Amino acid sequence: MDWLTTTFLSILAAGFFVGTVVGLTGMGGGALMTPALIFLGVGDAATVVTADLTAAAIYKTGGAIVHKREGSPNMALAKWLILGSVPMALLGPHLISWLADPGDLDKVLKLCIGFALLMAALTYALRLYVNLLRVRGGGGGGDEHPKVRPIPTLLVGALGGLLVGVTSVGSGSVIMIALLMLYPGLSAVKLVGTDLVQAVPLVMAAAISNIALHGLDWTVTIPLVIGSVPGTILGSLIAPRVPQSFIRRGIVVVLTMSGVALLDKAGWPPLGAGEDDTHPILIAGVGLATLVLVPLVWGLIRRTTGLPMFGSPTVAELEDPSYRPGLIGMRKTDDT
Repeated sequence: MDWLTTTFLSILAAGFFVGTVVGLTGMGGGALMTPALIFLGVGDAATVVTADLTAAAIYKTGGAIVHKREGSPNMALAKWLILGSVPMALLGPHLISWLADPGDLDKVLKLCIGFALLMAALTYALRLYVNLLRVRGGGGGGDEHPKVRPIPTLLVGALGGLLVGVTSVGSGSVIMIALLMLYPGLSAVKLVGTDLVQAVPLVMAAAISNIALHGLDWTVTIPLVIGSVPGTILGSLIAPRVPQSFIRRGIVVVLTMSGVALLDKAGWPPLGAGEDDTHPILIAGVGLATLVLVPLVWGLIRRTTGLPMFGSPTVAELEDPSYRPGLIGMRKTDDT
């Protein structure tokens, strides 16, 4: 029973929680797991990234199989994403090892992960703004079979592949949100299924490349797999029945706090605790500011489009590609 330690159980619990979130929303895998493992102190950044990618290659396969059986993935979109992401996922870890001094690799990876987390949070906010403009412009309902745009889809895959290969962040956050912006008519469940299907070869390629460079720590990987596989399958099964807007907004707050904390931990000059230290009050302040200020900023953005600061369309409505602002008014007219 020597392996049954507090660290083992902590990694197991983190894996199950993050796996469930991934199955539910298609986002948050590396974006939540990587910083969680770093803050648990289970290894340096390279060790954590490699273990997370290896586990993700397994648990995302389980989630993808469930979504494939339910017919939710758009395989044409997944194909173009894979063509762009896999080569860059293989190249990314080698690229960062060539550019960074070996003694500074851990610091460089933490900086890259921190900025990737903030990018993931920002792209989510950008997607809401694009959806708001679409609704204000009278955008139509959902389109489950949109015409594929190969070049933009390929570029999204390439950017996501580079991010995942270096940081393990992006397969379910940056790629999915970019996909939502390119194909706003797809339903949330279909987007989750498509993202999970394309993420399997992506994270496999990234894991293989990282293992070749850094090796694999089984003491981190095994509990991560044991916890995350059932979590992802559970999340995938209940995804069609669970409202995801609140979960995603919570993820954005966590991403922002985690990104700032990692930049602080890596000694980024504007924050710069360094020496693996952080400023807890600063991190808590960032989280509080995100909770308080973001709704106010969102209200001001709504005002610029001619809407009141609060009210319909809500964030949940904007996240629903089938939402059409005229339907409620039409129903009332028909009833009268």
